[in-house]
Order: sequence, then C-alpha cells, then structure tokens
Amino acid sequence: MIDTKTILGLIAAFLTTASYVPQAIKTIRTKDTKDIALSVYILLCLGGLMWLVYGIYLTSWPIIIANGISLVFSCVILIFKLKFK
Repeated sequence: MIDTKTILGLIAAFLTTASYVPQAIKTIRTKDTKDIALSVYILLCLGGLMWLVYGIYLTSWPIIIANGISLVFSCVILIFKLKFK
C-alpha cells in the first residue's frame, strides 16, 4: 500500500510536471520562442537533471518521475529555443 507521503509527492509531481505541458505544446506548434528566456530553460534543465540524480540517489519515485518528465519538457523547449532563434 502506498503511504500518505508518497501520495502527496506523486500529486505534487503531477502538478509541477503538468505545468510544463502548455508551454511545450505552444512552443512545438508555433515554433515561437522569442518571449522565452534562454537562461531560464538552461537553469531548468540543469536543475531538473540534478533533481533527477538526487531522486535516483534516494530511490524516490515521485522525485524521479516528476523530474524525469519535467526534464524532457524543459529540454524540448530549450532545444526549440536554440533552434528557432
């Protein structure tokens, strides 16, 4: 059975990860990145990678799942920002 802490972590993981979806969809559809700060997405990708490593180190599935998915979304946006300047 999943404990309360894990459920709370999974809900938080879902909400923060889902926050990337609208920006990623808009960026992929429009290829418009002029209003996106490059430094923000560089830092988000690096921070997400560090959180992912931290989650793996702790074997914390909420941290691993949330930051693995968030890392993908933020890196996609970063790639589009670099490609479509």
